[in-house]
Amino acid sequence: MEKFVINGGKRLCGEVRISGAKNSAVAILPGVLLAESPCVIENLPEISDVRSVCTVLSRLGANVEFLDNTTVRIDPTGVKAFTVTEEMSKSMRASSYFMGALLGRMNHSRVAPPGGCDFGVRPIDLHIKGFEALGAKVMIEDGMVDVKADALSGGYVYLDLVSVGATVNIMLAAVKANGVTVIENAAREPHIVDLANFLNSMGANIMGAGTNAIKIRGVEHLHGVDYSIIPDQIEAGTYMAAAVATKGDVLVTNVIPKHLESIIVKIREMGAKVEENDESVRVSMDTRPRMCKVKTMPHPGFPTDMQPQVAAVLTVGEGTSIINEGVWDSRFRYVEQLSLMGAEVQVDGKRAFINGVEKLSGTRVRAVDLRAGAAMIVAGLMAEGETIIEDIEHIDRGYENVVGKFMALGADIKRIN
Repeated sequence: MEKFVINGGKRLCGEVRISGAKNSAVAILPGVLLAESPCVIENLPEISDVRSVCTVLSRLGANVEFLDNTTVRIDPTGVKAFTVTEEMSKSMRASSYFMGALLGRMNHSRVAPPGGCDFGVRPIDLHIKGFEALGAKVMIEDGMVDVKADALSGGYVYLDLVSVGATVNIMLAAVKANGVTVIENAAREPHIVDLANFLNSMGANIMGAGTNAIKIRGVEHLHGVDYSIIPDQIEAGTYMAAAVATKGDVLVTNVIPKHLESIIVKIREMGAKVEENDESVRVSMDTRPRMCKVKTMPHPGFPTDMQPQVAAVLTVGEGTSIINEGVWDSRFRYVEQLSLMGAEVQVDGKRAFINGVEKLSGTRVRAVDLRAGAAMIVAGLMAEGETIIEDIEHIDRGYENVVGKFMALGADIKRIN
């Protein structure tokens, strides 16, 4: 198995270019199934989740051709299958989006429950509620979620909890349904807006994306398009956190600063200087981080996907920091790994109390999920001595060329077998 080896204590300086957004890519790629002609998707991140989604598309019958490392041409016209097996879906949470995309394409989908990161129960009851509001019948049998309709019709859906996954799936299913669909209490994340822009460029009629009420007027046909994915706000935030952790000076380019507002606020509270430009942010730090209180919330609140990375920074902060996890039930599983490095963190339910220490010490740790793995990198970069990170396949799911990008900033990091 591959591992990352980091010799910490190096100050990060320089420029890092952010890749396309993982969360946009894994929603937009299944959405290609709704087109009646080929699509070209640009600015894809080079990550294993993108490769996994493209493999599923190919096995369903689509013609998938990578034009370069970040551009793919997909011809969905040959797709006849509507089944995504457990073997096809086990490595990624985003396999659930094939439910909505296949249902929207052929009024039938049969998809195994999704895999991906394990940090608490992630039910699909809201997805099912949305499908049923469109007139579909949902059965769960033999470990598969079978969704079928004679014809889909617009409906009203109120999401009891803000759910990115349910919002995406309902959008995918509703764009070709008869009539008007309204999603209330919809997710507002940037990748929801990106998906809506992609579908609208294909001929869909979606209004309100980015607000808590999305209105979808069904259309009969969608055509292929060329589309470029937005930059990844979480990748950007991770490099920003690493700059703070190492008392560095890093220019993060190819970003949309508005998407980073909640992250910038907290990084400034820690004592860092942040300069915002049109398509970049510069983060510089020359002191020990100050204590901070963080509560994760749906967008535009602080993103749960940045919580572990910020927690890693705060382990060496002054005083006691408090993190409230407002999205997932079990997102603090990485705390045990930070404790092995000398961090002092106490978890009480969905709250963590972090007593800052002078320094962390390198040791052998694991990436227990994607963002926890990023947190281990941040911790290793500022720790004294050598840190070895195992189970790095989680990190490869969401970070393109993470070793190369950190090395370019001056980190002593390498990938070994």
